[in-house]
Amino acid sequence: MRPLIGTSWKMNLSASETTAWFAVARPLLEPLTVERDLFVLPPFPALAAARAALAGSAIGHGGQDIHSDDRGAHTGDVSGPMLVDLGCRYAEIGHSERRRDHGETDAIVAAKVRAALRWDLVPIVCVGERDQGPAARARAIVTAQLDAGFAGLAPTDLDRVVVAYEPVWAIGEGAAAADPAHVAELHRAIDAWLAARGATTRRVLYGGSVDEATAADLLATPAVAGLFVGRAALDPRRFAAIAATPLPLTRPAASPLERSA
Repeated sequence: MRPLIGTSWKMNLSASETTAWFAVARPLLEPLTVERDLFVLPPFPALAAARAALAGSAIGHGGQDIHSDDRGAHTGDVSGPMLVDLGCRYAEIGHSERRRDHGETDAIVAAKVRAALRWDLVPIVCVGERDQGPAARARAIVTAQLDAGFAGLAPTDLDRVVVAYEPVWAIGEGAAAADPAHVAELHRAIDAWLAARGATTRRVLYGGSVDEATAADLLATPAVAGLFVGRAALDPRRFAAIAATPLPLTRPAASPLERSA
């Protein structure tokens, strides 16, 4: 499978800073798209700048959220058709900060997933436990999030979804990536959940304090299909270095998730 490596900038980098970021990053990232899929999720005001900076590129961009409705009286929200109009391929859904700061429930996540699929956007759905603890407890929490967030989706829809496993305790300044054994167990569990429901293309990314020191071990971890990079990616050269991490020698074949022409 082609690994999928991307970043969400959260509430960082303005439109002009986005243009400058891509001026440095694109020449470094473009050669990598031969064997891996890359994406960047800037803040909403910077999406037009990202579209301009990535014109003609295989590097994808997308939104950090999506509303479940296509239009209406939802002040401050952004809809699927708005993202598509800005050239987006991806929509991040259910990040722990959205769940914490905006009260997003698994039911809201489910509605947003359906909105993204309705507009041919790839949903990047974040799951993960809040507190550090045994893998068995983390599996139970993540499984419940998957059960609710993907309830009723057909196997063909699950093939289009990306799951980002982000243990909340491993996110943020000063945090460290989860132990590879913990990551492997959770990724296997998510992969098995998807497989049991008929998904044949299963992309499960690891996010949570990913940096140059941890990227290689994480990419070599069973069932880790890519990386979702946070604060390290605000430096374009650091993100390019992480994206260029040598890949394991063998990976199971699967189709890339880019939108078909």
